[in-house]
This record gives sequence, structure tokens and C-alpha cells, in this order.
Amino acid sequence: MASQTKNNNHEQVKIIEECKVSPPQGSLPSTTTILPLTFFDIAWFLSHPINRIFFYDFPYSTNHFLQSTLPPLKYSLSLSLQHFFPFASNLIVPPTPNLPFIRFIHGVDSLSLTIAESKADFSLLVSDSPQDVTLLHPFVPSLPPKLTLEDGTHVMPLMAIQVTVLPNSGFAICLTFCHVAADGNSLHQFIKFWANLCKQIVTRDGGGESSSFLSLPFLDRGIVKDPKGLKHVYMEGVRDLMRKSNNNDMMNSHHQVVPIEDIMVRATLVLNHSQVEKLKKFVSLKYRDTCDSNNNTLLHMSTFVVTCSLIWVCMMQSEQQTQDDDDDKDFDKVCCLIILADYRGRSEFSIPSNYFGNCLLSVYVRIKRGDLVGENNNYYGIFEAARGIEREIRNLRNDALTTVESFISDTRASNECYSRIVVAGSPKLGVYETDFGWGKPKKSAAVHVESAGAFSLSDCRNNEGAVECPDLGSKDPNLNPK
Repeated sequence: MASQTKNNNHEQVKIIEECKVSPPQGSLPSTTTILPLTFFDIAWFLSHPINRIFFYDFPYSTNHFLQSTLPPLKYSLSLSLQHFFPFASNLIVPPTPNLPFIRFIHGVDSLSLTIAESKADFSLLVSDSPQDVTLLHPFVPSLPPKLTLEDGTHVMPLMAIQVTVLPNSGFAICLTFCHVAADGNSLHQFIKFWANLCKQIVTRDGGGESSSFLSLPFLDRGIVKDPKGLKHVYMEGVRDLMRKSNNNDMMNSHHQVVPIEDIMVRATLVLNHSQVEKLKKFVSLKYRDTCDSNNNTLLHMSTFVVTCSLIWVCMMQSEQQTQDDDDDKDFDKVCCLIILADYRGRSEFSIPSNYFGNCLLSVYVRIKRGDLVGENNNYYGIFEAARGIEREIRNLRNDALTTVESFISDTRASNECYSRIVVAGSPKLGVYETDFGWGKPKKSAAVHVESAGAFSLSDCRNNEGAVECPDLGSKDPNLNPK
């Protein structure tokens, strides 16, 4: 095909190939497969596309990559899609009052794969040092445009992948997908399956078709029981939100890259095991000194709780530094941290750990701004944040069904808060375990958090027990983050 380029303010990528990848012919039981959406899926109906990028060392030429590396990547992707076919499917959104669903038709539906080349600085892209967030944008594929049928039905692809070669230094794999199709747990199950299958092919010289040792996804949406008809309640809540926002085309948000002003930098912060343990000790001692000694309810200070507490307070303090002194009146306003709870394995739902789809709902932690960043708080905000997060997690463990049923009202209430920050990802997802046959990723990042009022957490490449988190801040001439 003719050479094309993809631009941003800093670099270009040259498009080498654009193709479609589908499961192998005859690998699915039927030529047409339908998956209904559950209330877990509909909860993410208005979410913007999710972008996850992986960088790998590859000190060879582009030609060598195209001849030796691309074929097993493509072949193993096709083999993987026979088990994870929703990512090669379309989201079908019929006119109201019909509910949307996922559809795969062999020979019609497929996954969009782009092969590109970039001359960007690989060493900078994989470093932890501050860098302009837009440096990653040329590596991120856009979902193909939606189609609208004569009866008003929308047909929307659910995933696109871009593989970009950086000659003589490395390559990147970036996945963009619609959250309605699956959550992070399912995404990383798919990526690891694809990576392990590719590694077998690479290391066994083509003998990697056997995947018996790999975990297969559980695709039966009937496992999600909905006796109260929550998917209809959620869908009406989605439609109501769209009516109030005066957005007549409720599907645009799925396929548009959210624009941001060119003022952001990204640096990676790593909390090692020792630092995490110190945070846990600090919060536990503060709890003992602050709370009633007769209170026998002990805080469970997990790595997740203390890490989120630290980052939340730091983000609020960073915001505080940019405000005027007379903004102290906002100390009584409520800030909201949104954490995502995985419902797999809970007795109330009996959903298996390998369930493919969405199985997350949001949990809302609300704290007054003054308790997080008030004057002379002497790190007290970290304790308050940890106590609030731990309390909501404990409430969820005790009564998960209430959280499910109050999701729409909780979401509306959070929109009224002074600030809303979402915690994406988890160290438990093991992003650095994704080896396609060329070793661990040199770097991995959730690109979409830069425009979503969010921060992401992941495991760390070379530091067991550590937590990796990008720090986003305003751009200055020296690219120093806040």
C-alpha cells in the first residue's frame, strides 16, 4: 500500500500496512455469534476508549522485524481471537428501546491491525523521566469509524491494534478497545494468551499451535444473574445522562480520542516495597493514636489502599498549589476518589476468575477537600484518605449487592463533587508478565488516563512488590512534572 503518515506535534509514524485479522476459518461453532450485554457492561457504555501500550527491546532493522517478527505476531493473534472473538466483533446498538449486543459474523467482522514505523527516541519513551504526553499519541490506534444502518442501528468495532517498529531499538504494541467489550482483567487475559502463544511459536520454530496450558476465557454471559433487571435500569440511566448532556449521538464517545491541551507531561513514579511498608506503618500508627481505643475495627492497610491514598493527596496538593489563597472556602467541598471493584469470585455472583467481559463497578470514596489538603495537615490527609478508602472497601465486602443497585444514583452524586479522580489498573494485572518471545516489556503505560481525570497503577518491571504509577503534571520549559 502507499506510504502514509500519522502526525502529532513532535514525531511522525509511517504506516507500512493496514489489515484485518479474524479467527481462523471454522474455528468458531457458528458463522454468527451473539453475546448479550450484562449490567456490568452497560455501566461502561459512555466510557472513552481504553489505550494500553507495551514497549519491547528489539535491536534490529525494520526489514528484519517485518520478515521474522511480524508473521508470528499476526498468526498468534488470529489463533487467539478464536477464543477471544469479542475483540474482533462489533457492538450493535439498535434504536430504543432495544438493548445493544456484541456480534461476530465470520467474513464480515474483524480486528483492525496497523503496522507502522517510527524514528522516535526509544530510550526516552521507555524512561521514567518527564516527557510530553503527546509523544505516545502516534503509537495509539483509533477505532475504525462506526457505521449507521438505515434503521438507525449503530455498528461499532470494539478493538484496534497498532504495532510500531523503532528501527534498531525496539517495537511497541498498543491496543485501543471499547470498555463495553471487557474490563482490564479480561484485556490482560487476552494479551497474555496472545503473548504466550506467540512466544511458543517464536521459541519452538512454528510449533506453538498448542495452547492447552493457557487459560481459556469463560464467555457465557448467562452466569451474570440479573433478577431485578438492572441492565434495563442501567441503560435508561445511560440514556438519561445523554439527554441531560444534550448529546444526541450517544455513540460518539466510544470512537473519539479525547483531546487535551498540549500542556501535560508524564513521569513514572515507583514506590518500592520498603516505601509501601513505611506508608502502611504510618497509617496504622496514626489510626491507633487517633481513633477510640475501644474501637475493635482494625484497618486493613493493603498496598492498594496506601498507594491510592498517597497519590490522591499528592494530586490534590498539586492542584492546590495552582489556586489562589481565597480558594480556602472550597475546603468544605467534597472530593471523590473512584475505585473499581472486581466482582469475580464473590459468593453473591458466583462469577469465575476467567470470566470474559466486564465484572467491575465503581466504589465512591468521598472526603472533604480540607481533610485532604487543609492547612498544617502534616500528612494527616494521607491517613484520612486511607481510612476512607478502607471503609468503602470493607462496606463492599459486607454488602456488594447494595453497591450494584445504587450504581446509577452514586454516579450522579459523584458528578456534583468538587473533583473526581478514577483509579485505573492494578498491580495484580501483571502487565510486565506479557512476554511475546522477546522478553518482558521495557515499559508499559495506560495512555488514556491523561485525559480521563485518572491515575493508573501497575506492577514494576524489575522490582518485586513495587508499584508503578505515572505522575501527570503541567508542562514547563524544562518538562518538569509537578
